[in-house]
Amino acid sequence: MVQRADINNVLSEMRNLRAQMQQNQRMENDLSVRGQVDKPTGPEKVQETQGFGDMLNQAVDKVNDLQSTTGDLRTAYEQGDPNVDITRVMVASQKSSVAFDALSQVRNKVVQAYEDIMNMPI
Repeated sequence: MVQRADINNVLSEMRNLRAQMQQNQRMENDLSVRGQVDKPTGPEKVQETQGFGDMLNQAVDKVNDLQSTTGDLRTAYEQGDPNVDITRVMVASQKSSVAFDALSQVRNKVVQAYEDIMNMPI
């Protein structure tokens, strides 16, 4: 049940970010149509809202980092490093497992949404 709640939280955050991005784009379009806003260029450009692809890339990188760290800790423990205890290895292993499961669920939802869109009649 805990994993399900975590996945629902991740999906909820993604929906909120998407809604914020869409609202920001609508506001920019409305203001630029009226000629009130010129989009800044160069160094003075304001940081733009992160896109879904960027967020997904960061999530994949984070999961990869967690799995890499877990692998390093396991290797260190197996080699008898006195600074690495089994508790630390197991916690790192569970963190990477939960992160991978959450990322897999997000991927499954994206694939399902794509399939639903492709199956829509034109």
